[in-house]
Amino acid sequence: MLRKIFTALILLPLAIIVVSLAVANRENVTLSFDPFDPGHPALTRALPLYLLMLMLLIGGVFVGGIAAWLRQGKWRRAARLADAQARELRVEVDRLRRRLGSATLAAPSLPAQPAPRLSIPPPAA
Repeated sequence: MLRKIFTALILLPLAIIVVSLAVANRENVTLSFDPFDPGHPALTRALPLYLLMLMLLIGGVFVGGIAAWLRQGKWRRAARLADAQARELRVEVDRLRRRLGSATLAAPSLPAQPAPRLSIPPPAA
């Protein structure tokens, strides 16, 4: 619930700003893809300024997301390796438990004996 409130607190003002920018910047601007002949009609488009700004914003978010995904590749790899190692260790533990269970059923249990006394003298004070 708290997450939804924080999301609304961030997205609502952002949506208001985007809509107000779109309303305020409806004039057409010329976007030319030919730096040597800006008037070439095949490579020139007239777009509303807000549309150009939104396309650049979406492109920046997309490129930033790809860059973050590539940067975090080593962490995803480490997580995959840790998951594989944990899976192998679980299999090993299950195998050892089965082996220990069959060994305790086969061997008679011996009475517990006290531990041997230490032959190391206590430290001098």
